[in-house]
Formats: sequence, structure tokens, C-alpha cells
Amino acid sequence: MAEDIRINTVEIRGPAGLLEGIINANAEGNPRAIAVLAHPLPPEGGTLHTKCVFHVAKAFARIDCPVLRFNFRGVGRSAGAFSGGRGEKEDFRAALAFMIARYPEVTRIWAAGMSFGAWVAMTTGAEDAHVTALIGIAPPVTHYDFSPVMGAGKPTFLIHGERDELISIRDVRKFYAQLHEPKELVVIEDANHLFDGKVSEVGDAIEDLLQDFHD
Repeated sequence: MAEDIRINTVEIRGPAGLLEGIINANAEGNPRAIAVLAHPLPPEGGTLHTKCVFHVAKAFARIDCPVLRFNFRGVGRSAGAFSGGRGEKEDFRAALAFMIARYPEVTRIWAAGMSFGAWVAMTTGAEDAHVTALIGIAPPVTHYDFSPVMGAGKPTFLIHGERDELISIRDVRKFYAQLHEPKELVVIEDANHLFDGKVSEVGDAIEDLLQDFHD
């Protein structure tokens, strides 16, 4: 049976104004978890439409996890201006609250992001009692403070490119070694930071990591 992924455009009331977002959800499934997915660094062109983010969102929906990807303040039609991280964390909190209100019966809540968005999502999720798992794609572990993630003790899943030119896989392995169990790291062979030519493999990795995860 072909997958039936529904796409809904939404507006989230954020602290700097309305944020534009898109929810991908499998129309045939009962949500087993919900996720909020953050995009890469806005000044470098990151948006909710970044190719890898798009493929990751589809993967979440395929495993019956409705996912909200949204534009940070100042990106696309989202109000406000880029703030370097602090405001973007507030945006992520607003997006989490939006999804929790939309799916009040779902208790598994996952915070996910790519690159800069991985830092925002994982550190915000580490500090939010509602969030039950953290997912980082190309996490910039040498560019930002990820100590809240190490201290949270929440299940953590990482996906990184073997040939990431911004954050070496060696540094990511060092970070991974400091995380509490349960944890998993998937390395995408020959992939760069944006996973050019490899975005479908990132989606496959999301499915493999999370389709049987029930914590």
C-alpha cells in the first residue's frame, strides 16, 4: 500500500511573531511519537525547505511520527530577525508547545535538528521535561555548547557525514563517547556537511534508528 503523507501548512505563535511551519504526517497511521525539526543556520541559507530537512521530515512521517518543521525568526515568512541562537531556542520552545497542544495524547516527543538546528533542538530538548529523545543531524559539536545534551541523560541519536568539512567525524565520536546510553551514531559514507547527493540515505537512517524505538 502506498504511503499517504499529508502536508499541512501552519502558523505558530512565536515570541517574535508568527512562525511559518509545515507538518508532515501519515494519514493512515496512529501517531506513536511527535517531532519538531529545526533547520540549519539561517545566514548560510538554512530553511525548512533545506533538502536534507525535507527528506528527514518525510522519514518521520513514514514511521507514524507527525513532524513539524518550521522557519526560525526572520526566515521565509517568519517574523523577526536572526538572533544568533537565543531567540531561535525560544522559537523551538514555541514549536514544541504547538505540537504538544495539537497532539495532547502523544507522550513520546522528539527534538530533532540539522547543523545549527541540531544544537538548538538538542539543547532545548535536553532542558524540556516533555521531550523524551534527542536527534542530531550533522551536529556542530565544536561550534556550540552541547553540554546540556551530555547532562540530560536522554536517548540520543546522531547522524553525521563521514567527510563533513565543518565538523569532523572524529570530534563527533568524541562527543558521542560522552553521552549516556541509550545512544546511537550513524555515519553516512562519503557524505559532506549538507549530505549532498546523500539526503535520501539520511532519511533511511532516521527510519532505521527510530521505527522500532519506543522509549
